[in-house]
Formats: sequence, C-alpha cells, structure tokens
Amino acid sequence: MNKLINNNFFINKKNHINNFVKNCSTKINNNTNNDIFNKNKNDLKSFSSSNNNNNNDHNNKYEEPKLMDAEDLILNQIKISKSPFVKIAGSDIDGILRGKYLDKSKFESSIKKGLGFCSVIFGWDSSDSAYDNVTFTGNHTGYPDIGARPDVSTFRTIPWEYDVPLFLMDFIGSDGQPLPICPRSTLKKVIKKCHEHQLDPVQGMEFEWYNYSENNKSLLTKNFSNLEPLSNGMFGYSLLRTSQNSEFMNSLAELQGFGVPLEGLHTETGPGVYEAAIRFSTALESADRAILFKHCTKEIASLQGIMASFMAKPFKDLPGCSGHMHQNFNCLKTGRNLFLDESDPNQMSDIFKSFLAGQLLLLPEFLPFFAPTINSYKRLVDGYWAPTTPTWGMDNRTVALRVIKGGKATRSEFRVTGSDVNPYISIAASFAAGLYGVVNKLELKQKPIIGNSYDHYKKGLVDRLPRSLAESTELLSKSKIAKEYLGEEFVDHFVETRRWEYRQFNHQVHKWELERYLEII
Repeated sequence: MNKLINNNFFINKKNHINNFVKNCSTKINNNTNNDIFNKNKNDLKSFSSSNNNNNNDHNNKYEEPKLMDAEDLILNQIKISKSPFVKIAGSDIDGILRGKYLDKSKFESSIKKGLGFCSVIFGWDSSDSAYDNVTFTGNHTGYPDIGARPDVSTFRTIPWEYDVPLFLMDFIGSDGQPLPICPRSTLKKVIKKCHEHQLDPVQGMEFEWYNYSENNKSLLTKNFSNLEPLSNGMFGYSLLRTSQNSEFMNSLAELQGFGVPLEGLHTETGPGVYEAAIRFSTALESADRAILFKHCTKEIASLQGIMASFMAKPFKDLPGCSGHMHQNFNCLKTGRNLFLDESDPNQMSDIFKSFLAGQLLLLPEFLPFFAPTINSYKRLVDGYWAPTTPTWGMDNRTVALRVIKGGKATRSEFRVTGSDVNPYISIAASFAAGLYGVVNKLELKQKPIIGNSYDHYKKGLVDRLPRSLAESTELLSKSKIAKEYLGEEFVDHFVETRRWEYRQFNHQVHKWELERYLEII
C-alpha cells in the first residue's frame, strides 16, 4: 500500500516547502482536526513573503501574504490528485456506510455549499427494505433530499483503490442544522454535553470478526450454509494461523497509513476469527476509525478472496463477536485522566465510580444501542465470553463493565457491545449514560463481582439484561433519559427501526421451526 499523503502536496517543490508538507502529511495521518497546520504557518509565511518580494522588487508597498488554511491545503491536494473522483460516505442507522463518488468540482462545491442526498438512507433497513413505520421519510414524504456536508478533517486516500480521496460526511436538516437522526451528529451532541462539564470522552474500540473463503456469489450459491472458514479449529492467539494468512494480516496492519492505526491484531478462538484493537482517541475520532475499520476490512478482505463478517453470533455453538469499548474521561483543559485516583484502593476516582453507576443504571433501557439486531441477543448468553447482567468488576471478563487499573491508562472496558454495533451510536449512548451518572453524582452502590457473574444471576443476586430486541426496544421507548441526552427525535426514530427489525424476523418461518414441527405436530 502507498502512504496516505503524497509528498507533492504543492506544485512548487522548493526544499523548505517539501519539509513543511512532510510535516503536514504526518499530522493528517494522525487525523487531527483543522488546526493541523497552525504550527507550520511561519514556514509557509516566510515562503509566501519571499515569493512576494521577488515578484515585486520595484514595489515598496508590503502586503500581508494570505495563508492557506487546512481546507485550502486539502482542496489543493484533491485538485492535483490523479483520481478523477472523490468518495464521500456517511453512516446510516445500522452503521453501514452509504455514499457515492463525486466529480472534483462537485466535491469542491459540496465543501462550501453542501450537497443533496436522498433521505431514503434513513428510510430503509440494512437490506434496503423501506420502513413503513417511521415519520422522517417514506412514501408519505416522497423521499426528498436531505443535506450532506463532507468533513474535511476526515480526509484520507484509499491505497487499495488507486488513492481515491475519501471523506466522511454529516447529514444536515432543511433548517441548515445537524440532522437529529444522523448517528455522527448524535455523537457530536453527546460530546458537546460532556465538554460543557469540562469532560473529554476518549476511547478505543476492539472488534472480533469471522473470515470466510467465500464471496457474495458463493454465499448465495451455498444458501449461506456450509461456509469455508479462512482457517479451521479453535486457535486463539495463534502465531501459526496469522503466518499462514500473513498477506491478509499485513494488509490490515497497513491501515495505519489510512488513519486507522491498530494497536494489536491476532486470531481469536473460533474458525477464521480475528480480533483487532484500534488505537484510542477522542470519541468522535474513535468512532470514525471504528466504522472505517469495519468497512475497509471488508474491502481489503474481498480483494484477497475473503469475506469478513461482523455479525454478532453466526453459529450457535461458537463464541460470538464482540465490539468492546475502552473508555475514560479526560480533563478538557489539562488532558489528565479523571478516572484515576491513586489514593483509592482500586485507583478509582469518584468521577469514575459515578460514570460506572450511570452506565449500570441505564444499561437495560439503553441496550438496543449496544445490541441492535435480532442476532445480537444470541451472543449475550451465559458462558460464551459475553455479559448477561448489568455488573462490574476488577479485571473480570464475565461482567458488563470491566475496570482496568493502569495508572494514567485507568479505564473501563464496556463489554456488552458486539461487533454488529453502529460505533457512533454505541459510543454516544455509553458516554451519555456515564455522563448522566457523573452529572447526578450517582453512588456506585453495587459491589464489584468477584468470580463468575453468571452464577450471581442464577442465585438471584443480580438482574438479567433483556433477552431479546423486542424486550429491550420497548424499554428504550419509555426512556426519558435517552431522549434527554441523545435527542427525542433520534430515539423515536431508532426505536421504530428496531421495531421494524424484530417485526421482519417474526414474520419469517425459520429452519428450526420446520425441523421441529413439520412432521411431528
């Protein structure tokens, strides 16, 4: 794979400008926001000033040179790109990136004015079947356009697709404001609430997923059964299996140059199962990396004859796939980890304890945000490495919230989420629940679980989480806190999409029913 940014950022190739560009390239690789070039303004200013003097030796009048800001630099990179198109993408409600290719001039216009995008992306499900129960869009509205605006700070080029430039986008309402049901805008809303309390949400996400030696055509030919895994056997943390598929592993590791840096990559227990840990960052950047990781893993895998699946539980007798979130609040001003209190026996600050208390309290009614599909609940079963109760513990992998002591890296691991989540929504909801606990100074009354949390439920010591999407969705529909923190319009829309989801499932006749009832009943 090529590097993310080429060194000919400008047509003029003077040495000191090249050095400046290399510095900029590194910063874009790290995916900072629009202030990424501020530290280098003096270099650009001196270059502009020297050129100005050379061209106007006879003119004694000095004019302050106009500096190129981050947006100008990125648009310049687009202009000199060999690709005739720019790819833009935004998240639908299920966490699927929906997008299109734009001509370069159309893209430049979209940066300044935005562009229209069909509202159907919030009016249909993951299979493009139109909802009949949402108010936002549908036949009753005629599926009009909504606004969309690319976020220049998300600029990347796609090394495995001829370096096509890529931007993530936000969706905009008719009033010019962020669309209330846009998942990325919903996360931004929660982040803003956190910042109002001088709290900066930071996190890193992990994904487990199955890999098959299949493709879209073979899936249909085989009727989604008897699929060939990338490797056989239960072989977690296997150096042998990773070396046998080293081309795939190395391709994923190269996502570093795409602005999705991985801290770890290994096999997990299960045939063809891998796990990746994405480097921690601010909440929005973490969500961007997570949704891009899922999408791009599928793209890279398909180029090597592999189908990557982030379904939560493909097989009854095998472990499911998690999407754990490592989280903490930093001080917005100083960057200090506010979860750490070295004087506490568990090194947990009062803010940390209230954060956990909020998440534990709201976990049952917020569950559809973390388990959004019918299949999600097949993963949340006892004894398969997934939590089934709203519990916490110190370095305990059977609970919902695992506390990790690590000095400045002290954090919680939110273990409820599966790999099938929409990262924007799961991150927004988890930090909203934690923020609720902090703002209201909730006391962490529940004792940490020592040992097997599944036994505590069997003994009646703790409650169980809802067992189905239908049960959890109806709890969410009554949640006043969800509507307060995430927005009433967003929650109402999300609830209706989940009702649609379980209604589609209930209308089907499943293989299990045929095998159980067809002959005997």
